[in-house]
Amino acid sequence: MSIWFHQALEVSQLQNFGNNTMAGHLGIEITEIGENFLKARMPVDPRTQQPYGMLHGGASAALAETLGSVGSACVINPEEFICVGLEINANHIRGVRTGHVYGTATPLHLGQTTHVWEIRILDDQDKLVCVSRLTVAILKKR
Repeated sequence: MSIWFHQALEVSQLQNFGNNTMAGHLGIEITEIGENFLKARMPVDPRTQQPYGMLHGGASAALAETLGSVGSACVINPEEFICVGLEINANHIRGVRTGHVYGTATPLHLGQTTHVWEIRILDDQDKLVCVSRLTVAILKKR
């Protein structure tokens, strides 16, 4: 059974989510929605590299937070709630210099007031680059 509030949620509905945001600036694109996961890709280029030419850890964290936050936004009823990042951690496993990285977010906990997401980021060779955990607060709209 799908975790999404709108059961017929499709990637095309999320194509414009990053317009005029950090996600858009970094080139993050949602690529797949499953019953209980969300996937995106991000280029490794000057927008996302640190001075040594490798993927910046902050860019990996931005990809992770984007995936978990979008995931939570798709789980809640948007008429009643908003969701905001509460805490994120990221373990950077491997450096990447070119290509793309691919994040997959899966929920560890979907409660009424908090969601916890695990985000795994892989490189073009399917090698683990980063593993992250994001806690999202679910707030009632005012």
